[in-house]
Amino acid sequence: MKTLLALIFTLCALPALAAQSFTFANIDGGTIALDQWKGRPVLVVNTASRCGFTPQYNGLQDLYDRYKTRGLVVLAVPSDDFKQELATGAQVKEFCAVNFDLTLPMTDITHVKGPQAHAFYQWLKESQGWEPGWNFNKVLLDRDGKVAATWGSTARPLSRAITDAIDKTLQ
Repeated sequence: MKTLLALIFTLCALPALAAQSFTFANIDGGTIALDQWKGRPVLVVNTASRCGFTPQYNGLQDLYDRYKTRGLVVLAVPSDDFKQELATGAQVKEFCAVNFDLTLPMTDITHVKGPQAHAFYQWLKESQGWEPGWNFNKVLLDRDGKVAATWGSTARPLSRAITDAIDKTLQ
């Protein structure tokens, strides 16, 4: 019985730990591993350059600037799953630099839903029953890599709901 309980406890803990083990292609080349930010909250946002929500990049950068010294990481994940992203990572990087002066970390263009979804997004769907319904959906991971909150596209990065959740993960 003790072995069975230990196995159940281990299996229940796996989804929370798995968030830290994912690696993305970096828009600058190389990789971004979520475990490089172990112990820090991470806001992961699927983005697109040609979306009505694209001006949220300003809010994401402001959020990053406001909280980065306290440990928050904001990770932009460009995706063309909703047919609103530029053709290449280089174009996305240039677009974001010229129009938004982004300094936050950014992955290369990544699938976020469906059968080709990145393993992180597959994990979210399997463990949380959540996947992006559109561009600029947001997922806050706490310091332990557990999902603290999710928001849809209409949630502005500096909204009270998001900043309150971030403040809570930073306590």
